[in-house]
Amino acid sequence: MQQLDRNLALRIALASRILPGVEVGDLVGLLHARVGAPLTDEKLKSVTVTNLKTGIGSHDGEEDGEDIAIGLENIKLAVRYLWGEESEDENIPEIQVYQEGDLLNSIRVAVCSNTGALLDGHFGFCLRFLIYQLSKDDMRLVDIRSSIEADDSDDRNLFRVNLIKDCHVAFMQSVGGPAAAKIVRADIYPIKVPEVIAATDKLTEFQSVFDAPPPWFAKILGISPEERKRFNYDQED
Repeated sequence: MQQLDRNLALRIALASRILPGVEVGDLVGLLHARVGAPLTDEKLKSVTVTNLKTGIGSHDGEEDGEDIAIGLENIKLAVRYLWGEESEDENIPEIQVYQEGDLLNSIRVAVCSNTGALLDGHFGFCLRFLIYQLSKDDMRLVDIRSSIEADDSDDRNLFRVNLIKDCHVAFMQSVGGPAAAKIVRADIYPIKVPEVIAATDKLTEFQSVFDAPPPWFAKILGISPEERKRFNYDQED
């Protein structure tokens, strides 16, 4: 088996992490089939979105690559990783100063991310979690948590849940059923957002929920059932 140098191995590992269901070994095999062995910098830079998509489709039993579950944006980013045009820390936003109590009536939100400040990650495969403190009128990025060590744990999804166990809500592109069940058991509300979007844009959109909280969100905010009924009555009036 080929012994990859550190740079090539890192590029392949990063690409694998954003391709749900495609492990590093699988991706190496796909690359060998598409561009030949041994893998080199030149060969990785020859990978295209089309041949990677087709290769993954064949791996999943979809020969034309049209029905695979992995989003096109993830495949495009994986190709950029393989080309060496993206690094793990490129365009990562800066953490903002925050002390408990700075934002009244706020919640903590986790965003699954692979790229900069985008919401573009599958829960079980994202590179990191962007952690925001969110109130009706304000938001702050209070932490960034790498999920690299999850791959070495006995339960990758539980490891990830524990990374964000102080959060009330988690946004992700997608999530599997077993992982979603673990998120819910940790009292975290999962929300799927299939399209790639800036994390702050989605959170700004979500802030409207503070004005008329549904039951699950009212519970997070600590609004009692009696207060919820009174709120609904006032709204009707």
